[in-house]
Amino acid sequence: MPIKNIRKSIKIVIIAAAGLLAVFGGFIVYWEAATPQNTCTSCHEIDGPASMWAESGHRSMHCKECHETAFSGGLHSLVEKGMMVVHHFAGSGERIIMLNEVQLAALLTNCKRCHGVEYARWLSGGHSAPYSAIFLNEKHNTAVQPNSDCLRCHGMFYEGTITDLVSPISIKGPWKILDPEQAAMPVIPCFACHEIHRKGSVAARADYSDPKKIYYSTPARSSAALFYDRYDKAHIETGSLPVLKLWEGERPVDVSEDPIQRICVQCHAPNAFHQAGTSDDRTPRGIHEGLSCQSCHEGHSNDPRQSCMNCHPAVSNCGLDVMKMNTTFADKNSPHNIHSMRCLDCHTKGVPKKRA
Repeated sequence: MPIKNIRKSIKIVIIAAAGLLAVFGGFIVYWEAATPQNTCTSCHEIDGPASMWAESGHRSMHCKECHETAFSGGLHSLVEKGMMVVHHFAGSGERIIMLNEVQLAALLTNCKRCHGVEYARWLSGGHSAPYSAIFLNEKHNTAVQPNSDCLRCHGMFYEGTITDLVSPISIKGPWKILDPEQAAMPVIPCFACHEIHRKGSVAARADYSDPKKIYYSTPARSSAALFYDRYDKAHIETGSLPVLKLWEGERPVDVSEDPIQRICVQCHAPNAFHQAGTSDDRTPRGIHEGLSCQSCHEGHSNDPRQSCMNCHPAVSNCGLDVMKMNTTFADKNSPHNIHSMRCLDCHTKGVPKKRA
């Protein structure tokens, strides 16, 4: 082939490649700048999640702020979005886009942009514990061998099994997290109790022209909390969760019907016989029977330190300073364990008459 023709062919290839890059680049620029209504949500395959997002409190956020793009979200995101194209042409219907645990951990940075107070409280509480704090706990592992059921609460979004996470599976250590990057991951991130696409409304300023509307006509806000089921990979509304049936011996225990408590008892549950105080059950009994977890525990930090003062004066009816009493659940020998204390625990000879 003459040199002149070769050069001509190279020019044609270069021009064609430049044209393709320009079209592809223009498409990416448009996709980045356009609203979700003109991009992501226009696909019928994600019509369900898109409709939920449009009615949620996060509808002002762009999809990519959580799901990222096919190229910015790593291999998992590229495969997820690539498979949508495959399913589209295969006609196999809707495909739910699921964020993996690494993406969810990164998404916490976005959560705290708007929910800074809640994030700070979560970070200061027990639910922000990393995998290393839970699965390398020598005291617990020597008493209870690590098993797959641990992941039901401590690792709801972990994609492997207990054998993929920690070794050895034994009551004899030393134990180690097999993937070093997993050690710092939170075992209970925000999404264990909150769903991004959940239907909700954006907070709005009250109508100050009529004071009555501020206090008496404000619509009640439903609970924003749900329970994430690791096995079904779905959030469950609190209304669909059962109220705990609990017994103390043969006596039924009065359990609060607070919807949030229904989430708490999914993890802080009694044994298979539903006996109070067994396993990790912390349902109030005794003088606090019937109270909700939220009566004492702050929602995100679980901090109960000021809870006594919410109901009691500085000095209780029996003359003791409630703020100096040992009410902790951690101490099994505490005479004032707030979850189970009774008057007769201290007053073995009967409750004395109230002081004048």
